[in-house]
Amino acid sequence: MEHIYNIAKFVHVISFVFMSIPLFNLIIVNERALMGPSLNYETDRYFENIIKRGAIRCFVFQWTVFISGAVILTLGSGLTAIFSNWVLTVKTLILILLMSLLSYVHFSLQPKIEKLLVSLSPGEQPPEDLSEKLLPFRIQRKKLATICLFLVITAIILGVQTYTRFHPFVSIALIFFAAGFSIRANKSLIRFGWF
Repeated sequence: MEHIYNIAKFVHVISFVFMSIPLFNLIIVNERALMGPSLNYETDRYFENIIKRGAIRCFVFQWTVFISGAVILTLGSGLTAIFSNWVLTVKTLILILLMSLLSYVHFSLQPKIEKLLVSLSPGEQPPEDLSEKLLPFRIQRKKLATICLFLVITAIILGVQTYTRFHPFVSIALIFFAAGFSIRANKSLIRFGWF
């Protein structure tokens, strides 16, 4: 059982790392912005495919985190620890919120974007108002990706404190860092990693 517990911990941590898809989607969106506001079939289709398919991957990683977390608790302190350990409670709520936000983006926002992109064809000029119609959905998706990135980083900050807590000031400082980095990733290319 100890081996299963340790494997579940590894799978749990690595799946959280792979849930960094919001960061890379923000980088993709900011790279696309460098190409200007005009639409191009190949470019926009390529970027939208990356973002759309990333959601499926993220669902898999989220469920892997959920299942591996349940295994860790079942083999460790028990599922009731979700209620007795505030860090586990908050991490669980963050995961549920992340799943909800991703579901909203994937099942509501992305189909609206895809419906508009149907009018974009290779070799043809895009309709004049297509950029304007896409913009509100893309802006909303970008804001939600920023929130998701913040939540993922916050869950990681809490995850390393599941059983041994940091000083509250350290936790607060790290959460502020998570917010600052998420906003920076929204507004820039973060060409040099953190900067």
